Amino acid sequence: MNATVNITKKLDASAERAWAAIAGIGGLDRWFPIISACRLEGVGVGAWRIMTLTTGEEMRDRIVEIDAAARRLRYERPLHPFPVKDYAGVVEIQEDGASHSVLSWTVTFDVAPEHRDEIVALIDNAISDGVDGLNKELREA
Repeated sequence: MNATVNITKKLDASAERAWAAIAGIGGLDRWFPIISACRLEGVGVGAWRIMTLTTGEEMRDRIVEIDAAARRLRYERPLHPFPVKDYAGVVEIQEDGASHSVLSWTVTFDVAPEHRDEIVALIDNAISDGVDGLNKELREA
Protein backbone atom coordinates (compact mmCIF):
# COMPACT_ATOMS: atom_id res chain seq x y z
CA MET A 1 0.00 0.00 0.00
CA ASN A 2 1.39 3.38 -1.01
CA ALA A 3 1.66 6.02 1.69
CA THR A 4 2.67 9.68 1.65
CA VAL A 5 3.68 11.96 4.51
CA ASN A 6 4.00 15.69 3.89
CA ILE A 7 5.14 18.25 6.42
CA THR A 8 4.94 21.91 5.36
CA LYS A 9 6.14 24.56 7.80
CA LYS A 10 7.14 28.20 7.76
CA LEU A 11 10.79 28.80 8.65
CA ASP A 12 12.24 31.86 10.37
CA ALA A 13 14.97 32.26 7.75
CA SER A 14 15.25 33.38 4.16
CA ALA A 15 14.83 30.77 1.45
CA GLU A 16 18.53 31.22 0.66
CA ARG A 17 19.64 30.38 4.22
CA ALA A 18 17.18 27.50 4.55
CA TRP A 19 18.25 26.08 1.19
CA ALA A 20 21.94 26.30 2.17
CA ALA A 21 21.21 24.15 5.23
CA ILE A 22 19.26 21.55 3.21
CA ALA A 23 21.69 21.53 0.26
CA GLY A 24 24.53 20.74 2.65
CA ILE A 25 22.83 17.29 2.98
CA GLY A 26 24.25 16.73 6.48
CA GLY A 27 23.30 17.98 9.92
CA LEU A 28 20.30 15.77 10.47
CA ASP A 29 21.69 14.71 13.84
CA ARG A 30 21.41 18.35 14.96
CA TRP A 31 17.80 18.71 13.82
CA PHE A 32 16.16 15.32 14.38
CA PRO A 33 15.91 14.09 17.99
CA ILE A 34 15.64 10.50 16.69
CA ILE A 35 19.06 10.72 14.95
CA SER A 36 22.19 10.56 17.11
CA ALA A 37 24.84 10.73 14.35
CA CYS A 38 24.98 11.71 10.68
CA ARG A 39 27.95 11.43 8.35
CA LEU A 40 28.44 11.79 4.63
CA GLU A 41 30.22 9.61 2.11
CA GLY A 42 30.75 11.53 -1.10
CA VAL A 43 29.64 14.95 -2.25
CA GLY A 44 26.53 16.12 -4.09
CA VAL A 45 24.35 13.83 -6.19
CA GLY A 46 25.31 10.22 -5.56
CA ALA A 47 26.55 10.91 -2.01
CA TRP A 48 25.44 8.74 0.86
CA ARG A 49 24.02 10.18 4.09
CA ILE A 50 24.52 7.62 6.86
CA MET A 51 22.54 8.15 10.04
CA THR A 52 22.54 6.34 13.36
CA LEU A 53 19.26 6.40 15.24
CA THR A 54 19.12 6.84 19.02
CA THR A 55 18.19 3.13 19.14
CA GLY A 56 21.54 2.28 17.50
CA GLU A 57 19.97 1.26 14.17
CA GLU A 58 21.30 2.67 10.90
CA MET A 59 19.66 4.42 7.96
CA ARG A 60 21.27 5.28 4.62
CA ASP A 61 20.09 7.84 2.10
CA ARG A 62 21.40 8.15 -1.45
CA ILE A 63 21.14 11.72 -2.75
CA VAL A 64 19.52 11.61 -6.20
CA GLU A 65 18.92 15.32 -6.93
CA ILE A 66 20.15 18.68 -5.70
CA ASP A 67 18.45 21.39 -7.77
CA ALA A 68 19.60 24.80 -6.56
CA ALA A 69 17.34 26.73 -8.96
CA ALA A 70 14.24 24.91 -7.70
CA ARG A 71 15.63 24.62 -4.14
CA ARG A 72 14.81 20.90 -4.21
CA LEU A 73 16.65 17.91 -2.73
CA ARG A 74 15.57 14.34 -3.51
CA TYR A 75 16.86 11.19 -1.84
CA GLU A 76 16.15 7.48 -1.66
CA ARG A 77 16.47 5.48 1.56
CA PRO A 78 17.38 1.89 0.73
CA LEU A 79 18.46 1.03 4.30
CA HIS A 80 16.26 1.69 7.32
CA PRO A 81 14.80 -0.28 10.24
CA PHE A 82 11.15 0.32 9.29
CA PRO A 83 8.78 -2.21 7.69
CA VAL A 84 8.51 -0.21 4.46
CA LYS A 85 9.81 -0.46 0.89
CA ASP A 86 10.65 2.11 -1.77
CA TYR A 87 11.19 4.98 0.69
CA ALA A 88 11.92 8.26 -1.10
CA GLY A 89 11.95 11.86 0.06
CA VAL A 90 11.79 15.35 -1.42
CA VAL A 91 12.62 18.55 0.44
CA GLU A 92 11.69 21.88 -1.17
CA ILE A 93 12.16 25.46 0.01
CA GLN A 94 9.99 28.35 -1.21
CA GLU A 95 10.30 32.11 -0.65
CA ASP A 96 7.96 33.68 1.89
CA GLY A 97 9.19 37.24 2.20
CA ALA A 98 12.70 38.51 2.84
CA SER A 99 13.24 36.78 6.17
CA HIS A 100 10.97 33.75 5.98
CA SER A 101 10.57 30.67 3.83
CA VAL A 102 8.35 27.61 3.61
CA LEU A 103 9.78 24.12 3.74
CA SER A 104 7.88 21.15 2.32
CA TRP A 105 9.24 17.69 3.18
CA THR A 106 7.43 14.82 1.48
CA VAL A 107 8.18 11.12 1.76
CA THR A 108 6.54 8.26 -0.09
CA PHE A 109 6.86 4.57 0.65
CA ASP A 110 5.11 1.23 0.41
CA VAL A 111 3.89 -0.25 3.68
CA ALA A 112 1.76 -3.26 4.60
CA PRO A 113 -1.76 -2.24 5.64
CA GLU A 114 -1.30 -3.60 9.16
CA HIS A 115 1.67 -1.23 9.74
CA ARG A 116 0.36 1.79 7.83
CA ASP A 117 -1.08 3.93 10.65
CA GLU A 118 1.85 3.29 13.01
CA ILE A 119 4.54 4.00 10.40
CA VAL A 120 2.80 7.07 8.98
CA ALA A 121 2.51 8.53 12.50
CA LEU A 122 6.16 7.71 13.29
CA ILE A 123 7.48 9.32 10.10
CA ASP A 124 5.14 12.31 10.39
CA ASN A 125 6.30 13.00 13.96
CA ALA A 126 10.00 12.46 13.13
CA ILE A 127 9.96 14.82 10.16
CA SER A 128 7.93 17.44 12.02
CA ASP A 129 10.42 17.33 14.92
CA GLY A 130 13.34 17.54 12.48
CA VAL A 131 11.93 20.57 10.67
CA ASP A 132 11.37 22.23 14.05
CA GLY A 133 15.00 21.47 14.92
CA LEU A 134 16.20 22.97 11.63
CA ASN A 135 14.08 26.08 12.22
CA LYS A 136 15.52 26.46 15.74
CA GLU A 137 19.07 26.22 14.38
CA LEU A 138 18.31 28.78 11.65
CA ARG A 139 16.82 31.19 14.24
CA GLU A 140 19.84 30.88 16.51
CA ALA A 141 22.47 31.28 13.76
